Formats: sequence, C-alpha cells, structure tokens
Amino acid sequence: MNRQLWDPRNPAFQPEWALEDTRLIFYKCTRWQVEETMDTISCPYHYFCDSNYPGNYPPAVDILVLLFATSSYLTTLVMMVLDISRRRQQTYQSQCKRYLLPSGPLFLPIILFVLAKGYRINTIFPLSCIGPAILLLVHISALSFDTGIKKDVKYAFFEASTVSGILHACIYLDSIILPYYTGLDALVASNFSGECVSCVCRKEHLVVGGKLISYRGWSVTTFLIAGVLCSRIISRLPEHNKGTILSIKRFKTLLESSSWILIIFDCINLIMQSPPEQPVLQIAALSSILVLICLHLLKMVCSWVMKWHSLHLK
Repeated sequence: MNRQLWDPRNPAFQPEWALEDTRLIFYKCTRWQVEETMDTISCPYHYFCDSNYPGNYPPAVDILVLLFATSSYLTTLVMMVLDISRRRQQTYQSQCKRYLLPSGPLFLPIILFVLAKGYRINTIFPLSCIGPAILLLVHISALSFDTGIKKDVKYAFFEASTVSGILHACIYLDSIILPYYTGLDALVASNFSGECVSCVCRKEHLVVGGKLISYRGWSVTTFLIAGVLCSRIISRLPEHNKGTILSIKRFKTLLESSSWILIIFDCINLIMQSPPEQPVLQIAALSSILVLICLHLLKMVCSWVMKWHSLHLK
C-alpha cells in the first residue's frame, strides 16, 4: 500500500488507514506484537498493536505549547539579529542570553517537561510533527551563543547542565517520534489482514522507528553538540599553556563546523521526508529553523569580513 496514492482532497477514495481512529492507533502504538502465520507467501509477517493509548491532553495544552515554542523561536531570532548588528552591551546581554535562550536555565527545563509529556500532546497538532524543530532550535541556540565569561567557574556548571538537558531532550523526543515513525511504516508499507483494526501483513520485519524517515533525536548531531559544549568548558579551565589552548580551539572549531553541517542536513532531510500529519505546520516550523541557520551563516561571514578588514588596516 502506497501513501502517495491517497489524496485527502478526494473523498471518493478513502483507504482504511486514512481514517482518523485507525491512524491514531498506529501512530500512538508503543508495542507491536508479531505472531505466527500460516500464509508464508502473501503474509509472511503478521503484526498487531499490543498497547493502549491513554488519550490526548485538552486543546489548551497544545495552544500553550505552540505559544511557548513561538516565543522561544522569536527570542532566538531577535538575539541573532542583535548579534549581527552588534548593537548590544556585551556583559549585560551575555547574562540575558543565559536565561532567555531555549538552551538556557529557564526555557530548557520547560522544553524538557513538554517533550516528556509530548506523547499525549496531539489534540490540535501532534508534537511528533514539530518536536524535531523544537530540538533543532535548542541545538542552534546552544551552538550560536557562547555566553560564558573567561575562566568563570559558574559557566562550567551552566554548560554541563545544558549538555545534560540536550541529551535528555533527545531521549524524550525519540519516545515521541519513534512510535509515530514505526506506525507510519506499518501503515504505508503493509496490508490490512482484517483480523483486527491494527492487524497488518508485511513482507519484511517491522523495526523500531520504521524505515521511511531516518531522523532521530539521539544521533551523531547530538553527540557533536555535546562535544562542542564540553570543549568550551575545557577551554575555560585555568592553567592551560598556549599550545594546549590552540589545540582545544581547533578541535572545538572542527566540532562546531561538523555540528552545523549535520543540523542543516537534518533540517533539509525532515523537509524532504515530511510525514503526512500536518505537513504545512512541519514545513513552516522547519523553514523557520532554516532562517536561523542562514542568520548564523551571515553572522559568520560578517565576522570574517571584520577580521579581514582589521588585519588589512594593521
């Protein structure tokens, strides 16, 4: 069964998996059970959902989450623009960044709480759609803004808590999107057997996360970003000679460049592999993330131009 054959604008053709109740069962299933089948030719693997979904939160919860995510994005956008324009007081804004960024000590715990409860945020929009964009927003804010003061002990605790928060956010996000991706694979790459609502026949094994969408929160991108933050902590530790500091800076630059490349790849990959649920909202959220990436690249270009101009004057 191919999902591209279904046109939601054509009421004359409504396959069984297009029904809302059926899709909810598949997208929210956390445990798939395989059972023996006598038909090894047309139904070599027979699966059914062996878990119950507790239900959605009220619509007000979805609205609050959407407003919070929007405010976090706008805050990051404004700070990036201010960084490019260079119209700021360095010390004052460094303190503000610590608390107003999505990766800061105020917003990041709220994001963790939202992702931890995000499995049931599904009334107006499923968090499985914009959850990856929220995590990418945290990644970008952590990479774009280095708010620490040189050899500040409190900075080490701040960055360590950020690393821990990002790792937990990835785990919570995977607990939301992996059942959704698994159910999506079970829907579009299987045939209904008719034994039950969720009973399907497959030609191959059903794997966790499916094979249609490759994005994962717990990935190489996450570990590279954690490495960048850890290298920032190490570079601010006292009693480093010049050679060691230079090596750490080169290593940190390599990690940052690799992290940005993977973030861009993840964002484009998610846009190209947009799942069928709320595609307009997903593309809008990921496009806004691309705007932040472009602003960061613009900031890097401006920084290089200013350094080149400074060296030319000298």
